[in-house]
Amino acid sequence: MAKRKPGPLVAGAPITGREKTSELIENAFHAFVGRELRTAYQIIRRMITEDHTIVLSLSGAMTPASLHTTCLIPLLKAGIIDILVTTGANIYHDLQRAIDGEFFAVDPNIGDIQLRRSGLTRIYDLVFPEDDLYRTDKFVQKLLTHKSFQRRMTTPEFHDLLGQHATKFLKRKSQEGSLTVQAHRARVPIFCGAPQDSSIYLNVAYLRRRLGERFQFGIDIETDIHEFGAYHWLAKQRWSKKLSIIILGGGVPKNYSLQPEPYLSQICGLETEGYDCDVQICDAHVQNGGLSSCTAGEAHTWGKVSAEFSKNSQYVFADVTSVFPFLVHALLQEGLSKKPRRLLDRRDEAFQLLDRALGH
Repeated sequence: MAKRKPGPLVAGAPITGREKTSELIENAFHAFVGRELRTAYQIIRRMITEDHTIVLSLSGAMTPASLHTTCLIPLLKAGIIDILVTTGANIYHDLQRAIDGEFFAVDPNIGDIQLRRSGLTRIYDLVFPEDDLYRTDKFVQKLLTHKSFQRRMTTPEFHDLLGQHATKFLKRKSQEGSLTVQAHRARVPIFCGAPQDSSIYLNVAYLRRRLGERFQFGIDIETDIHEFGAYHWLAKQRWSKKLSIIILGGGVPKNYSLQPEPYLSQICGLETEGYDCDVQICDAHVQNGGLSSCTAGEAHTWGKVSAEFSKNSQYVFADVTSVFPFLVHALLQEGLSKKPRRLLDRRDEAFQLLDRALGH
């Protein structure tokens, strides 16, 4: 009588050093977080090969860590990211880097009082000169006072304008390394669920008080929500009709990335199935009820991910900077790409499609 196998056999082959990254992931990552990473790779690969519309959510201080340069811009150029959701801080530090701001690696235990006296600001094991903040503030204010910004707009419109106008002041090399500029060129919308929680909006507050009625910029929050919902609705009606998400970290970007689905179903009364595939890399524990760590199963109860979550979802319990570059390297080494959606160029189409569904 043959033995019943409860699951796939775990038996790895010796690493030779000649493997491609994808082969290493498939053949050597058999258990625990390693298996989570392998499953995540398989799901993301399927998102690309099946031509899903892909949302990428980015929290934390990732542009200071240069993750945008190493991972996100290459994914943008490969057409893999269709919508980006992030923090205002990541956009601010992206601009800081673009105007020659420098970040340096240090021992995180070096001593914060001494760093402050030396004019250095710390993000864990990174520091940068405090003067870079003041230079970035002046740069942001210079952009924001341009006549193109003197109206209410959504966060994708705002970030697209930032990318467009920043190119006028940036060197070619800086343009190539700027996430904001590259998203503008790729016509990828960048959403921010809490724009006021960043240094960019601190400058907005200052300009409003200083310039009064001459400064008309503002974020149209209601239209921002509707625009995100419109892109979701468009993705479910066009192309492969599949919509998936890669979540790096958690926080507000994760929550805002998931909100279009209950907006469409719970509020607008439209039939939606939620995200088709869901991969999250985060080191938050789920037991405290926090949003950052909530599982796809929990999200399904809110109508945010589809009923297929059990086989199309993976939470990788790890720090993003320690594992995501492996996934990106494996995907690009295979030459994986897809036709870009260029959703900013389809903005009117998306609004019209959703408004027709709502009977407007």
